Amino acid sequence: MDKKQIDHFSKTGEADPDPTAASRKQDHIELAFASQVAGGEIDPRFYYEPLLSAHPTSEKMEIDFLGKQMALPMWVSSMTGGTAKARTINHNLARACGEFGLGMGLGSCRSLLYSDEYLPDFAVRQYIGPDFPLFANLGVAQVEELLDQKEEQRIIELIGKLKADGLIVHVNPLQEWLQPEGDRFRKAPITTIREVIVKLPDVPLIVKEVGQGMGYESLKQLFQLPLAAVDFAANGGTNFSKLELMRSDPLRKKVYEPLARIGHSAADMVNMTNQLVAELGDGMQCRQVIVSGGVRDFLDGYYYINKLTIPAVYGQASGFLRHAQGDYQELRDYVTTQMQGLQLANAYLKVR
Repeated sequence: MDKKQIDHFSKTGEADPDPTAASRKQDHIELAFASQVAGGEIDPRFYYEPLLSAHPTSEKMEIDFLGKQMALPMWVSSMTGGTAKARTINHNLARACGEFGLGMGLGSCRSLLYSDEYLPDFAVRQYIGPDFPLFANLGVAQVEELLDQKEEQRIIELIGKLKADGLIVHVNPLQEWLQPEGDRFRKAPITTIREVIVKLPDVPLIVKEVGQGMGYESLKQLFQLPLAAVDFAANGGTNFSKLELMRSDPLRKKVYEPLARIGHSAADMVNMTNQLVAELGDGMQCRQVIVSGGVRDFLDGYYYINKLTIPAVYGQASGFLRHAQGDYQELRDYVTTQMQGLQLANAYLKVR
């Protein structure tokens, strides 16, 4: 502000309509050189269209998904249970889902099949509310065992006591092989999945990997089944094979380390899914996707769900987990920034 302006507001008593102008302009001068963007830093995935929208305020991005209407296309991917922090984490996450209108997948609920000791860690329906999707979670090894023992009723009971909308089956052969305490599959996972569909036809099922994704043939098999959704759990985020190697002895870690580098990125799986949509036509019974694995932020999520030709939401695990371990306000602030970023992307960015 120059001297003439200062004198004007001093004489008239008027409020300065832009009281931060001087400090802001000084910031601009000091930061101008540091904020230059090289050509290689430009994100090539989007057209930036600054003329076509006002700033979003309470812009709706609702999506019908898993039989319910979510307020945002964001999914809280499966986390944890049975540890000291699990109850705080899961309750905070469910509270955020209820407040912001998100869906949630629980971590492995194996511990609840024969005991309710850890039920308070997982019992989050009261926080998420009745309107948004909540799914229980079991490994395919546990599902195989329950079916072989004709105890599939335990799955129904698990879903009932959690007041969940259905079941996620996580398929993790490499993780189980590398885990010191791991299970061994006696059947191909696709066989187990088909069996549970037949024996529990009223249970909505999601099938996911655990951080290495799935290839074309596996996706093709899944999309031809009447699943509620396929969750990519692609390579690029938390990799449970690598995690188990870090828990293993030095020899196994050295020998099997290359296996942790096997997998498919979310971008690969988006392309494969679009190819299968075109190839399978009416034979594609499952037509909903959760894009997870290596989704770092709202820009990644916005890009992937708009590249897909079928309805999709995007999932994050580590991003939410990092902010869910303490006070809820920290998580709330994080989700707020992700929501607002997604709304900005929807207003001003077009996917190439």
